[in-house]
Amino acid sequence: MKVKVISRNPDEYLRETKHDIHKVPRNYDPDLHPLQSAREYVRALNATKLERVFAKPFIGNLDGHRDGVSSLTKHPKRLSVLLSGAFDGEIRVWDLPSRDCIREFTAHNGIVRGISYTTQCDHFITVGDDKTIKTWKASKPQYGEEEEPVNTVLSKTVLTGISHHKDKGHFATSGEVCQIWDETRNEPIKTFSWGVDSLHDICFNPIEMNTLATCASDRSVILYDMRESEPLRKVVMKLRTNKMAWNPMEAYSFTCANEDYNLYTFDTRNLKQPVNVHMDHVSAVTYVDYSPTGKEFVSGSYDKSIRIFEVDKGHSREIYHTKRMQRLTCVQWTLDSKYILSGSDEMNIRIWKARASEKLGPLKPREKTALHYSEALKEKYASHPQIKRISRHRNVPKHIFNAQRELRTIKDKDKRREANRRAHTKPGEVPYVPERQKHVLKDQK
Repeated sequence: MKVKVISRNPDEYLRETKHDIHKVPRNYDPDLHPLQSAREYVRALNATKLERVFAKPFIGNLDGHRDGVSSLTKHPKRLSVLLSGAFDGEIRVWDLPSRDCIREFTAHNGIVRGISYTTQCDHFITVGDDKTIKTWKASKPQYGEEEEPVNTVLSKTVLTGISHHKDKGHFATSGEVCQIWDETRNEPIKTFSWGVDSLHDICFNPIEMNTLATCASDRSVILYDMRESEPLRKVVMKLRTNKMAWNPMEAYSFTCANEDYNLYTFDTRNLKQPVNVHMDHVSAVTYVDYSPTGKEFVSGSYDKSIRIFEVDKGHSREIYHTKRMQRLTCVQWTLDSKYILSGSDEMNIRIWKARASEKLGPLKPREKTALHYSEALKEKYASHPQIKRISRHRNVPKHIFNAQRELRTIKDKDKRREANRRAHTKPGEVPYVPERQKHVLKDQK
């Protein structure tokens, strides 16, 4: 008589070292798991519902300014430091973990138009409506010392923005003309002009560091090279561009925040039409800033909302709003890619989570595994109608909802009119123009 016994080889279930992965015996034959798809779909649906339940992005605010916030600047090397400028000329330095103001002083007579750290991060430079460029120490003054600028330069032209070179001791300012400055000199070392009344924004490319771009009052975006004597190219759009940001991972990509409620991502190798048009705002877009990963960007608008877009998508994946938040003046994405900072007209700086339902603090290994599994399931079943509907659903303020409906009506009316004209005219007389070609008027070299 044969007696059947269970015999196991220790090599199949024991680890050689504690760093090895646990071996789990499992038969992946689909015939043995007939309900696998149904079970995974239910889990994906529950994970999507829980994501919306736990979507609470607002963390806190930094209160203290006595006028609207005009500019925000991150510290290039420290996550805990934030600089903010206000419409009354005040500069404040914030400690983000404790949400305390550690330093405050009046820097300019009028609006603070821009703040930028130097290459070594031991100083920062501010520009304001009083036509001055002031350099300040990054460290707090000692007991008994007063807040005095290290250097003050009086510009001959109006200043509207500043951007610092990533490696060299150069910075650029925008105003009536684009000027390149050296930190050690009180006169600009180079001046660019292209027959424009004023430039209201300027930004250095973080990868191709000799390249920079400005937004002009004639609805154009102008590209420059520090090594050249003249501007490189200009792309003119239908309405004015308020702000532009370079992609930190792609040297040739930048995104513009426009007055026509849209954002446009361009490729500098082909400026005849944008790579993507990002629509969802219902008022002029005032600010845009990229995530350090280069895959997403955040925008602020006069419609009192913040939206997060993926670079390759035309519509936002997230919208943030509060009852008290007014028109957005500036938004920043922190360097650890986890938080978003926003400044608005009603004197508050707000801190948001970049992922609305993300859990803050350390995670246990089992929690990490469960989250990764849920994300994989949501991605696998993302196109199912029920999951798609729940994941896309957002509650928006009434004024945004009504404005979206009105804009949708206008677009439908224009499409219907164009279709009627095309149907009642000779073939070819009313050409079809794709959406991406409607917004660029000309590309000049």
